[in-house]
Amino acid sequence: MSATYDAVVIGAGINGLVAAAELAGAGWKVALVDERDRIGGFIDSGELTAPGYVHDTFSSWHPLFVGGAGYGTLGPDLHRHGLVYRHAEGPVTASVSERGAVVADRDAALTAKLFEHPADADAYAGMLAQFESWAPHVFGALGSELTAGDSARLGLGALRGLGRAGLGELARVATQSGRGLVRERFTGWEVDQLWSPWLLHAGLAPDQATGGLMLPVMAFTMHAIGLPIVEGGAANFTAAFAALLAERGVETYLGNPADRIEVRDGKAVAVHVSGTRLAAKRAVLASTSTGRLYQTLLAPGDVDDHGRQAVARHRPGRAATQIHLALDRPLRWTDDRLDAVPLVHVSNGADSTGVACAQAEAGLLPAAPTVVVGQQTVLDPTRAPDGAATLWLQLQEVPWAPVGDAAGQLDVSGGWTPELADAYADRVLDRVAEYAPGLRDRVVGRHVISPTGLQAANANAVHGDPYGGAAELDQSLLWRPGTGTGHRTGVEKLLHIGAFTHPGPGLGGGSGHLAAQALLRPSAPQRALNRVLHRG
Repeated sequence: MSATYDAVVIGAGINGLVAAAELAGAGWKVALVDERDRIGGFIDSGELTAPGYVHDTFSSWHPLFVGGAGYGTLGPDLHRHGLVYRHAEGPVTASVSERGAVVADRDAALTAKLFEHPADADAYAGMLAQFESWAPHVFGALGSELTAGDSARLGLGALRGLGRAGLGELARVATQSGRGLVRERFTGWEVDQLWSPWLLHAGLAPDQATGGLMLPVMAFTMHAIGLPIVEGGAANFTAAFAALLAERGVETYLGNPADRIEVRDGKAVAVHVSGTRLAAKRAVLASTSTGRLYQTLLAPGDVDDHGRQAVARHRPGRAATQIHLALDRPLRWTDDRLDAVPLVHVSNGADSTGVACAQAEAGLLPAAPTVVVGQQTVLDPTRAPDGAATLWLQLQEVPWAPVGDAAGQLDVSGGWTPELADAYADRVLDRVAEYAPGLRDRVVGRHVISPTGLQAANANAVHGDPYGGAAELDQSLLWRPGTGTGHRTGVEKLLHIGAFTHPGPGLGGGSGHLAAQALLRPSAPQRALNRVLHRG
């Protein structure tokens, strides 16, 4: 059996969805392939714990998508097909520890007004103002293919816009750690406790390079965009995408993995899926792990030095764990300001988060993990029965193959067994309950997804890492192992997209958008011809 398309997209996560929708919107005939029986990758929701409780199974928050170019292109059509976002207009995020609680409001001035040291309020305003001047250049790099021409254009633009000294400061901060930034600029503990845990969402630890830049990126984004979530659960996001893809004529092949990419005369010409040959006249886009693309989908003879180097240089980041709770009534915190905050970190900032990251990197279960507490029902009460609530707990500092327990309490000899996952979940609940007494009495259902469960759910979560690999400086931008020039590989007409490529992890759809727009952009000869025709 065979069928012919302009483009075949492998992988129906956020980047595959964006690429397929944009190409089809330009009139291309597109096929979308995924080994799962649904689209969305790490975007899904369902009644995981008890009837009437809807949980976002994996990812949940959409500031990167709402702020990205893919949303700018596709957003109106997605909303037309039923996508609705719920937004935080007041408190947006917070962090709590033995030091107390600190809350970030959408209003940055209101946030800083509560800092203990008045000088920190001025420094906070200065940090945000400085990043606002950097934003066109930082987001320009993240929204560019970083070809030689792009890099030159971006560099000259930054030099003109910031001056030599300003560009030098941007470069210095971009190599700084998050801990280094907050120690340098702030006297009190509030900014550290509030924003250092957010570095985990970028795949970073507090002491890793680029954290100094990503910390103000996170703060700027939260104040500017907030934390939008999908009304009724993340599955409604993929439902809107499914309707849009169908409207644009995209044909989906679900439930069977791509077996191989056929290469002829150095060009990708087809994708084989369970005995069906999907011919691709213009392009194949692979939203896969680096290893799967170059070691499984391509024959060894079709892989060049770029592909072999990408595989050798890629390293997984820390693993993650999800815990979903159904509560018979909403959580009540010792600091009642947190009751209305959509996302709370249990962390004292770079100190406790840095220790937990170091323990996980050493193969140990952290004794006092940073807990991401998502209170989605604060924004969207439709996700639970009247008077009830859900909790979405994420752990971003766990080892894939634990060799010990930093607290010396849990037996890890069998790896991530269901018993170990449940025991570690108990530790996590106890940590949250330090600041939200009575948590356990409210739980009427629990669902735990261990690192092995994440990889089983999505093959791109290599070693339980949902971020497509480590994200520190040597694995980012031009150095991200899966990134070629313009997402191109050593095989003509084959593009690599997804979290394993620039601009990296997150629900932004950036690489899918970049690749699609590069394919739709006229070639240099065509542009020259267009200019001649226009003059005529």
